Amino acid sequence: MDHRDYLGLRDRRRFLSEVGSGVGVMAMAHLLGIEGRAADGTRNVLAPKQPHFPAKAKNVIFMFMEGAPSQMDLFDPKPGLQKWSGQPLPESMASQLRLAFTKKDAKVLASPRVFKPAGKSGTEFSDFIPDIASCADDICLVRSMTTDAFNHHPGQSLLFTGSIQLGRPTMGAWALYGLGSESQNLPGFVVLTSGVGTSGGASNFSSGFMPSHYQGTLLRNSGDPILYLSNPDGVTAESQRSTLDALGDLNREHLGETGDQEIASRIASYELAYRMQSAAPELADLSKEPAHIREMYGIDDPTMKQFGTNCLLARRLVERGVRFVLMMDASWDQHTNLNKGLKRMCDRTQKPTAALIKDLKQRGLLDSTLIVWGGEFGRTPIVEIRNTNDPENAGRDHHPLAYSMFLAGGGIKGGQVVGKTDELGFNITEDKVHVHDLQATMLHCLGFDHTKLTYRHMGRDFRLTDVAGEVVRKMLI
Repeated sequence: MDHRDYLGLRDRRRFLSEVGSGVGVMAMAHLLGIEGRAADGTRNVLAPKQPHFPAKAKNVIFMFMEGAPSQMDLFDPKPGLQKWSGQPLPESMASQLRLAFTKKDAKVLASPRVFKPAGKSGTEFSDFIPDIASCADDICLVRSMTTDAFNHHPGQSLLFTGSIQLGRPTMGAWALYGLGSESQNLPGFVVLTSGVGTSGGASNFSSGFMPSHYQGTLLRNSGDPILYLSNPDGVTAESQRSTLDALGDLNREHLGETGDQEIASRIASYELAYRMQSAAPELADLSKEPAHIREMYGIDDPTMKQFGTNCLLARRLVERGVRFVLMMDASWDQHTNLNKGLKRMCDRTQKPTAALIKDLKQRGLLDSTLIVWGGEFGRTPIVEIRNTNDPENAGRDHHPLAYSMFLAGGGIKGGQVVGKTDELGFNITEDKVHVHDLQATMLHCLGFDHTKLTYRHMGRDFRLTDVAGEVVRKMLI
């Protein structure tokens, strides 16, 4: 090649690079976008992904009732408690107890609640939750849940991460890791809180040893939905964009040198925060919701406002493509004043819960949204009385051996009860469902074989279900 040939080749390349750059860049951006990559070639870490097989559910709303609701006062009627009330448990049962506070010789406590069949299915629910009962034919009530932990933080860790040990990814992080997010302007994993706080706190929505872009983002109940989302005084959108572009260039250069995924997380977080500045306030603005929807969720009722608002936000989040919504409501830990305390919690939550199920259904979203409602374990059939001078002070202790949760939508067969417990609600007699089985079933609804959804860390593959778990086929459509 002589000098003239070289100059001609160089000029042709320059032409393709400079004159053709407009069409070329647009085409490249489109192709990279399909692959989940930005125009500069860096990967969009939260781009939507395909599951192992076609999924029934696209989104999850986990309604976590922190502290453990009393199953025999809400979901699992036990007339046998009346027969045994005031007597100690048989020794065969008492020897199995793992109690946080109560002595094993405590007496059986009957439930004063009235249970009635609801819907075409005839599933029985307590008189404390009539609105939830009105959704009976959409609900799969599991009366045979069991767990390995009998204290709150370990129980919550096991429920959300598959292990009592801290530091592992939580359920929402696994969903986001497996499926990515369909929301461009909101986090793929959002956390809503109500009540007075949870024992597990942020460990219930951590990404653990996964990159931090998989962790949950907490939306606040007042002020900016997300802390520091608004620009400080004097910072314009133009100057912010210029700053982010400069930071992005530096971060991408560092990413190319190190391959550190936390740098990719940082880039994604900065860009998402920029987009959220318009999307999050619009999400939290409920003023345009019709009056009948506001009434349905109870958001203008002081008793239900906080939880009802979260339920309505959960619906709006899944409408906008958010993959996993964790609602944490505290505290259902009625060691004392069971009847008053449980009624107060139900009055706050049961109408908005039913509203969420019905609203998703009427909008055609329930079939693709998996709803899970429940706590980290259950309550004992024996009484806990901390103040023996006040008989109205009776409550129930922690009970991991048998308790209730319910699911709806997203591939779940409604209008049925799965599992049975004995006459005192102490042990499971049919279709035991461990928390690992629940996790496996939820992942199945999202299109995953739970044994194959793994993340490699410290030389081995981890999974949400640890080394256990079976899909509960009875629960599925």
